[in-house]
Amino acid sequence: MIAGATRWDILTGDITRCATDAIVNAANSSLLGGGGVDGAIHRAAGPQLLAECRTLGGCPTGEARITAGYRLPARHVIHTVGPVWRGGDHGEPELLASCYRMSLALARDHQLRSIAFPAISTGVYAFPKEQAARIAAATVQAELQVGRDSFDSILFVCFDESTAALYEEAVGKLLD
Repeated sequence: MIAGATRWDILTGDITRCATDAIVNAANSSLLGGGGVDGAIHRAAGPQLLAECRTLGGCPTGEARITAGYRLPARHVIHTVGPVWRGGDHGEPELLASCYRMSLALARDHQLRSIAFPAISTGVYAFPKEQAARIAAATVQAELQVGRDSFDSILFVCFDESTAALYEEAVGKLLD
């Protein structure tokens, strides 16, 4: 799918194999590794990633930090901490949108042209996947529409086909 000058793709697979300028890590606030996407990224990048993350002092929910990609095909890792779902009445949608905004801002600041996102907060943090997909698509589109269309490629890399279908639907509705 193409929106303006930016190509959008939704893939099912392993984000650690994406040869983009940056991949986004759905990290925990310590940035020191964990399970799911976070653990996979740390394992694939190697011990240098953990060493650099130790120098960052963590990251609050809704914010993002950037590191080198080390042994990953991606040049950089943008670590963002998504919200834990607590029913939706504790600012979770706004915090999730902030993850995407802050990640894109870091990518722009570092003149990165391609970025791959996982389905932030939809694993053990239990954010409802359909709502997360809508927030992700709408936030990225809004960031690109306000004169910041500086990306060649936006990818959403989903763990399974059912999640990818939700992201396809959300992006498709926005770009039609």
